[in-house]
Amino acid sequence: MNKLFHPLELYIGLRYTRARRQSHFVSFISFASMIGIAIGVLVLITVLSVMNGFEQAMRDRMLSMLAHVTVSETDARLENWQDMRQQLIQLPQVEGVAPFVEKSVMVSQGDEARGVLLQGITPELEKQVAAVFKHVEQGDMNELTPGSYGIALGAALADNLNVEVGDSVTLISPPEDIMASSELPVLRRFVIKAIFRIDMQIYDEGFAYVNGEDAAEILEMEGQVTGLRLRLTDANLAPAAGEDVLVRLGEQYPDIWVSDWTYQNTGLFTAIKMQKSVMFIILLLIIAVAAFNLVSTLVMVVTDKEADIAILRTLGLSPARIMKIFMVQGTLIGVIGTVAGIMLGVLLAANLDVIVPLIERLFDTDFISPDTYFISELESRIDPVDVLIIGLSSLLMSVCATLYPAWRASKVQPAEALRYE
Repeated sequence: MNKLFHPLELYIGLRYTRARRQSHFVSFISFASMIGIAIGVLVLITVLSVMNGFEQAMRDRMLSMLAHVTVSETDARLENWQDMRQQLIQLPQVEGVAPFVEKSVMVSQGDEARGVLLQGITPELEKQVAAVFKHVEQGDMNELTPGSYGIALGAALADNLNVEVGDSVTLISPPEDIMASSELPVLRRFVIKAIFRIDMQIYDEGFAYVNGEDAAEILEMEGQVTGLRLRLTDANLAPAAGEDVLVRLGEQYPDIWVSDWTYQNTGLFTAIKMQKSVMFIILLLIIAVAAFNLVSTLVMVVTDKEADIAILRTLGLSPARIMKIFMVQGTLIGVIGTVAGIMLGVLLAANLDVIVPLIERLFDTDFISPDTYFISELESRIDPVDVLIIGLSSLLMSVCATLYPAWRASKVQPAEALRYE
């Protein structure tokens, strides 16, 4: 018989999770605590997965457009860049090196005008460092040949200007010091050769590409470029690669300037990580509230079971074993709530790409505004480490919530509890 009830604390604790018929309210409170824990875990997993997906989407799309490392000189005018490129392409971690000309200009069509960051590129080399060629919706960026005065616009910019492939736009380049100079802006008509969509507003609305030689001509930079962009075998090697470039080329080019994508976007990704940490703490409080509902639940159970506790004490159970009985009950509620929350949270986070568009269509709204969040689609990435931390935190709070009621149960005096039985 002893083997049947071994361990006794576990057996009685599991039995106590089901209240007696006259104590359905206790069962309801236990169920409510369980649901509260599950909802808290579900929300926390979903929110952190969305933030992970947002960070990953931002990183991937930015890296598809930005160079891992950028090399230039302090005056943003690099001469004899061909020799420097040959030296950089020989570095073991470098996959590609492409020259670029860069300046902020205006693009206008009719009564509409927009400010953009003009990128003068060499198409056959730019393919080695950026993925914009893979995101062309209309036309062909390979048609940005020298002397063609062709231009490639982002999809949002093309919509704003109400233009398409084959139309013409006017590129307006102001003088370097527009306030002090009496020079007139340079105006040049360009024909739209391609329209690309990165699905990131900052690029779809704010970037325009032309051939590097055409850009150098209108910007009076013949024979010069703004700098060189490097693509590495691994984006995480960017800081080390930048240091390597400085060491190798620093003596030959004393005015060299090197930057990498981690330095250029430190503020953005630091803000995302900080926001994720704050959200984790705030949403963890939801689980804490639900977990500590177990305190009132178990106190009611202890009151309901005082006679049983007295009998068990009379039969020889020690106070420590009485504590274990109620800790088993509270922990079981926490385990069920946590497991249910994890399963539902992972299921929800994994299907957000289907659920969110469905809700947006039903209510005719957009949850993700590209003007605010830079991206137009909600993405989710489930991190197993986050799920593990959330699950362990929920279980730990559930166990802590059982300590006081279990201690109170261990202090029940048999004589007092059985006086009126």
